[in-house]
Amino acid sequence: MLVTGAGAGIGRGISLAFAAAGASVVLGVRKPDQGEAVAEEVRGRGGRAEVVACDVTDPVAVAAAVARAQERFGRLDAVVHNASSPLSSQPVELAEVDPAQWDEHRAVALDAAFHLARASHAPLRAAQGALLVLTSPAGIEGSSRLPFYAMAKAAQRGFVKALAHEWGPDGIRVNGLAPLGMSPAMHAAFAATPDLEPTLAAAVPLGRIGDAEHDIGPAAVFLCGDDARYVTGQTLVVSGGRFTLH
Repeated sequence: MLVTGAGAGIGRGISLAFAAAGASVVLGVRKPDQGEAVAEEVRGRGGRAEVVACDVTDPVAVAAAVARAQERFGRLDAVVHNASSPLSSQPVELAEVDPAQWDEHRAVALDAAFHLARASHAPLRAAQGALLVLTSPAGIEGSSRLPFYAMAKAAQRGFVKALAHEWGPDGIRVNGLAPLGMSPAMHAAFAATPDLEPTLAAAVPLGRIGDAEHDIGPAAVFLCGDDARYVTGQTLVVSGGRFTLH
């Protein structure tokens, strides 16, 4: 399987969860040294991992990563598009923001999803596999001062629904996952503002922020695995009850 943005945060957690479930994982990352650290964690737990340099905004790099996954492990059962823009958590005022920021969000969230889908369709059809897109609660309920991020994440959900209809006859399932989980950006925010973590945790019915490997990862494994063989076109919200689909 191929996971984009696998060098840290949610992508790392998902990769480790898949490895624990017995999957061979190809880590698609912009900085291979970060990917190697995660690959070593996977191997240390008895899993198999390969690192590929992959800028998800570059269709040539995406096609090469998909080809490498097939070459290395003989097939491609799942693709997880987790990569996100470093601008994702930066609040903006729409009236004042540089429109180039939208180009960045669109390229990483939407153009990349398109590139991955185009490149992986044939191998996923051959494997009767799954495409999983990491979206966000921001794309469901909106998020204050994150208009570009919310718009891109909502568009991803539309892409998931449409592609599930198109690819269903090919035996490919397409789903979304909207997590609330710990990430490097969130860790940095908590370190800078000590009272932020308990404040956010208090807003979650289950009382904590999700762990990327043990809370978010298993949901991704489920959606890509045989236990979800009749699930497609859905977005699963994994947020400890903080956000819900309406």
